[in-house]
Amino acid sequence: MNEEAYNQLSSMIIHSAIEVHKALGHGLLESVYEKALVYELKENGLYVQQQVPVNIKYKELYIENGYFADIIVEEKIILELKAVENVIPLYKTQLLSYLKLTNLKLGLLINFHEERLIKGLTRVINGYL
Repeated sequence: MNEEAYNQLSSMIIHSAIEVHKALGHGLLESVYEKALVYELKENGLYVQQQVPVNIKYKELYIENGYFADIIVEEKIILELKAVENVIPLYKTQLLSYLKLTNLKLGLLINFHEERLIKGLTRVINGYL
């Protein structure tokens, strides 16, 4: 997938997230936004996986379900959703770790707690697109 295709897909995701945020506002639980965003993405014809278990291999140790990705879109972009007052640097670091573990290139950290969703968007890149 080239950079233009990533940009187009991430733009579709962001527009879907904005649609959800406009309809629901900024005071709900993360799980509500997750369900609504999955619905919206699927309505836009995208392949979406929710709460995807990711296994981790450490030397000879195999850790099943090491973490769960909130949403993976088109098997290309991980979405990490939050509904928090302050996005701390740890969230971005976690998303980058998830990208490395899955060998995916792009993640979007989306904080639905912001009054304007655009302020709650962070793009995280693993390597080069």
